[in-house]
Amino acid sequence: MSPTDPRPAGEALLTARGLRKSFGDNEVLRGIDVTLHRGEVVVLIGPSGSGKTTVLRSLNGLETPDAGTLEVSGGPAIDFASAGRGSAREQKQKRYALRDRSAMVFQQNNLFPNLTVLENVIEGPWRVQKRPKAEVVAEARTLLARVGLADKEGARPHELSGGQQQRVGIVRALALRPDLLLFDEPTSALDPELVGEVLLVIKELADEGWSMVVVTHELSFAREAADRVLFLDGGVVVEEGPPAEIFGAPRHERTQRFLTRILRPLDGD
Repeated sequence: MSPTDPRPAGEALLTARGLRKSFGDNEVLRGIDVTLHRGEVVVLIGPSGSGKTTVLRSLNGLETPDAGTLEVSGGPAIDFASAGRGSAREQKQKRYALRDRSAMVFQQNNLFPNLTVLENVIEGPWRVQKRPKAEVVAEARTLLARVGLADKEGARPHELSGGQQQRVGIVRALALRPDLLLFDEPTSALDPELVGEVLLVIKELADEGWSMVVVTHELSFAREAADRVLFLDGGVVVEEGPPAEIFGAPRHERTQRFLTRILRPLDGD
């Protein structure tokens, strides 16, 4: 399966400007600007607490910023600062429209424990998107085979390894036919020996041209798979650029300190 409705290369799929978000007195986002072009893989890196996950959750309406604008190509633009001037119903409809264009893979796979693998995958496209059941079942089986889980469709989540559960989570996202895939540290909850199998699936999706925003601490993956890397710290984008530039010749002193601390142990393995 590949992304639906291909558009000319270089088209802006998602544009976020000036995103701000506070939780009480803690200002987590302090004016985030992000543009994602169709077919591009953008990776967000940075220390814990830098705002990466809040950015990701804001991009599909799971989090509501206090200010800023967000637009996915072909959909309604949301101006969060003016949210109070529209009706609650209008704002909710805009967030739902935004969420319909994307699918998120979480740190924890969040599978329904009482459903089989196949039932977990078809739940969204069948019950929420109201697509024909036979169609979504056939597509789900194709996707499960694509990630090496064709023989697990009748299994319950507790019968799978952590890596297998996360691959089911990825398939569940793909089954929604999103324009944009969002990954929130998809390997952080896995045992080290299971990380590679999940990253391989994500890398293959990137090679196929899926549009993605990925939050990860796996910097070797970011170097290999990203088209562009954004380094966040203190709720702002400190630096962004292609992986060769960010990892090979970072311009900002804060980026240099972060990468020196993180990459040297990796390079010495």
